[in-house]
Amino acid sequence: MTDHTSASAQTPEPVSHDAGSADGTVQRRRVLIGGATVAAAGGLLAAGLASASTASASAVTAGTRTVGTRTGGSAAAAAADVCTLTEEVTEGPYWLAGALVREDIREDKDGFEVRYTFTVVDQANDCAPLENALVEIWHADALGEYSGYVGGNGHTEDDDSTFLRGGRLTGSDGQVSITSVWPGHYVSRAVHVHLRVHTDVTLTDDSYTGGSIIHTGQLFFDPDINSEVQALSPYSANTTTETRLDDDGVYDGGGASSGLLTLTALGDSVFDGYAATLTVGVSSS
Repeated sequence: MTDHTSASAQTPEPVSHDAGSADGTVQRRRVLIGGATVAAAGGLLAAGLASASTASASAVTAGTRTVGTRTGGSAAAAAADVCTLTEEVTEGPYWLAGALVREDIREDKDGFEVRYTFTVVDQANDCAPLENALVEIWHADALGEYSGYVGGNGHTEDDDSTFLRGGRLTGSDGQVSITSVWPGHYVSRAVHVHLRVHTDVTLTDDSYTGGSIIHTGQLFFDPDINSEVQALSPYSANTTTETRLDDDGVYDGGGASSGLLTLTALGDSVFDGYAATLTVGVSSS
């Protein structure tokens, strides 16, 4: 890991700003996800675009939409009918360069397990799966604290760790899996996970160097499930004010196109955790 900026120098994460914009507005750059490559991307791509519905106790599909099946017409027309758009938003103040490349980013942090599976597709290549892209995530622990910045959200502990940070390279199918815990909350933001996609990185023993960042976004959770999670230990020890998803200044209500995850329960209880999937549209150009 590179050196951290000290926690005392940090301010709370802004409600909304664009990492590359001087006027502070959220960047709304969106990327097409082509329906013509649904079969190539596999079942998870279809799941990431499936229609929203009232979910059973074992699964919640949040903010997604139906991929139509066409029996005629051109491939271009079919793609135009079913393409969705992926939101790119603020990096926030808690990113650290040089993320660890690993599948399990939990370290010693308690919380309900979340098994993420992302399918990355490339608009610059007819929305084909993007291979060898580093998908990196980072998020707060149950008390709303980020490794490298502990104390920024009102709690104190030793901060000599890299908990809840890391990423992996996508395979030939554009997919990557990462295991973590459900994030905690902190003042001014709904519960969320930060996401970055890098290309052309060089792997080291446990990290990476170089490359280009081609996507910066955030991931969000079904508010009803999240309310249940936040009411239980260890999340219930967090006494800071929680912002509901509908009141978040970054999430714009766009469902999967704005980072809303599709959640599937891993067992009969919230304590068993969830699988979380999303198709992430990027442009390698």
